[in-house]
Amino acid sequence: MGTSPWHLQQKKERLKREIGENMDFLTGSVTTQGPTGGFILTHKEKTKTKSRYIRVGMVDDVRRMTRRHQKLKNLLKELADVNWELLKMQNQP
Repeated sequence: MGTSPWHLQQKKERLKREIGENMDFLTGSVTTQGPTGGFILTHKEKTKTKSRYIRVGMVDDVRRMTRRHQKLKNLLKELADVNWELLKMQNQP
């Protein structure tokens, strides 16, 4: 990353705040039931795929919450990278 410890700390604090603001999430993906209509939230649990029926009024909220899950994964990856850079800086000879 090649930036100062202060900038990395600032970025870390921003990422932590952003992660905290996105804790309203669901894992999985929204699929349709085909010609019969309706929506299903599918997700993996161990080696099995689990499905949950989504009522029509919930579809937009479920989609928003599954997008948040993807955003959280990206934020956590970015935070891990920042933590790695900070750790390397703290342990330089």
